[in-house]
Amino acid sequence: MIFDTHAHYDDDAFQADREELLDSLKTAGIGTVVNVGASIASTKTTLALAERYPFVYAAVGVHPSETAELDEERMRWLEEMCACPKVAAVGEIGLDYHWDEPDRETQKRWFREQIRLARRAKLPVIVHSRDAAKDTMDIIKEENAAEAGGVIHCFSYGVEIAREYLDMGFYLGIGGVLTFKNAKKLKEVVAYMPMDRLLLETDCPYMAPTPHRGERNSSLYLPLVVKAVSEIKGIPEEDVVAVTEANARRMYRLS
Repeated sequence: MIFDTHAHYDDDAFQADREELLDSLKTAGIGTVVNVGASIASTKTTLALAERYPFVYAAVGVHPSETAELDEERMRWLEEMCACPKVAAVGEIGLDYHWDEPDRETQKRWFREQIRLARRAKLPVIVHSRDAAKDTMDIIKEENAAEAGGVIHCFSYGVEIAREYLDMGFYLGIGGVLTFKNAKKLKEVVAYMPMDRLLLETDCPYMAPTPHRGERNSSLYLPLVVKAVSEIKGIPEEDVVAVTEANARRMYRLS
């Protein structure tokens, strides 16, 4: 079954129909979801979702755009949460230079601290990197994030950067952007990369695939991404589903 490795079902966009939607996923062929924290508050709601739904796992962490809220006390709380049985990763963490706040030094400090947390907890990292290719790569190398392992979420760079991450053992998260007409660079990356390093993700409610671009995204649209990967790689859609599910279970260390 399809494994959605990166979702935000605690988002307000799902307030009206969250329960109904999540209850429908299994029938639609979606077997497992990792819901990803982006702040202290959303990490708490993510943990609650994972407790309620057997097929939902949690990632705990603070998105770069929210790192101004972090301090040593909140980091200690995150570390405690890493011990919860259904926590599968630390994320999403990283750098986002598309926005000016918080400042880059704040983002870099807490990116490093959360990588160190993942290494101590022996959990993989979910890395967000936007307009910050060099600094992200430098910090990942300096902090030996490859020891923890993980995924470069919503991968948006070219083949050369993809090769570096793949050589370090990282996975690449591929979602709805792959179906966009202007996604030439990402299509080249998918054509280049080995299937055993590809993960399917939605980043819902964001990044809905064509023909739903601009709508609220959900795991129900992942078959469109499966189809795009199938066409690029020249393999059956059922093979894409099977391989990416195995990849996700391996990376998240789930039985």
